[in-house]
Amino acid sequence: MAKRTPRSANRSSLAGIGFVTPLAIIIVVLFLVPLGLLIVMSFSNWPLLGTPSPAGLKNYKAIASNRFFLGAIGFTLTYTAIITVLVFGISFLLVAISNAPRRGSQFYRTAFFLPYVVGTSAAALIWYAAINEQNGIANLVLEKVGLTEGPFGFLDTPGKALFTTVTLVVWKFLGFQVVVLLVGLQGVPGELYEAARMDGAGVVQRLRFITLPFLRPTLALLLILSITGSLLAFDQFQVLTQGGPDNSTVTLVFAVFKAAFQQYRLGSAAALSVVLLVALVLVNGAQLLLLRTRED
Repeated sequence: MAKRTPRSANRSSLAGIGFVTPLAIIIVVLFLVPLGLLIVMSFSNWPLLGTPSPAGLKNYKAIASNRFFLGAIGFTLTYTAIITVLVFGISFLLVAISNAPRRGSQFYRTAFFLPYVVGTSAAALIWYAAINEQNGIANLVLEKVGLTEGPFGFLDTPGKALFTTVTLVVWKFLGFQVVVLLVGLQGVPGELYEAARMDGAGVVQRLRFITLPFLRPTLALLLILSITGSLLAFDQFQVLTQGGPDNSTVTLVFAVFKAAFQQYRLGSAAALSVVLLVALVLVNGAQLLLLRTRED
């Protein structure tokens, strides 16, 4: 075998650098520079118009005493927990239905996935049209069935507004989770289930010792996507509730949007964005570490 000359090695290194450079430039321009600017803004009084001035830790300290921000943090955590539990629980039931070898299973899979292809804002507009008090089909159905004597008021109270938004999100994103779980189940060897049945293992034992271990990477991915997506929720609340009633459905991203583009306090919005970024990194890092520990 011919040895590589220093000149050919240098050419290979230059070729590798040439392939990596465009991606590095994109990362620097679209990620690192905006991130650095965000951090600088979080330590400054940064008006929309005017000259910024240093603020130290003032913006971060203000978060702990700002009821609006604290309410947004509490609501976001509550919303994340509800969405994660509901989506995982319902998706498992739908997977059991659509994965069984029965007639129409392909139709079920397609029907479950169709809402996911609709944009979140468009889905929220569809939901808003359905719950409209004047001519919404949801109110019409409830009246025809006899459950209500007039408009239900899907967005009139904090509980109703949260319930309406949760149903929208579950309908919208459930299909994606079902399809991913079905793909994960395809990778489980059927021979293991046959051997387990011959050894007398029941349904719960097969689920515990075969299905869940094989689906652990898939479940970890879905958990990360579900938690991250819920913590970054914005579109559905902007379209459906606008944070109401009485700021009861304000999420973290909605609070950032309101501080930056309605109150023009870019420094406070940047500080809250940094807190959200750190929380996302910690949550995702903890999940990945836990998954790696269990695999080891």
